[in-house]
Amino acid sequence: MNSAEEVRQISQVVTRLLNKFPTASREAVEAAVEAAVAHFAGCPIRDFVPLFVERTATAKLASLLEA
Repeated sequence: MNSAEEVRQISQVVTRLLNKFPTASREAVEAAVEAAVAHFAGCPIRDFVPLFVERTATAKLASLLEA
């Protein structure tokens, strides 16, 4: 996967999470996604990073909104 495709997929993750968590602010969703992206920054194989980012950010947002 090239970096442009990864950026496109991460952008789609933000959109999906905004729809999944309508009470969350855009800033909260973007922060969760950015933190997840940073966590996986050193991974040499990038193909599944968007999937892992979405799962990680979903868990983070779910825990924040439950509190």
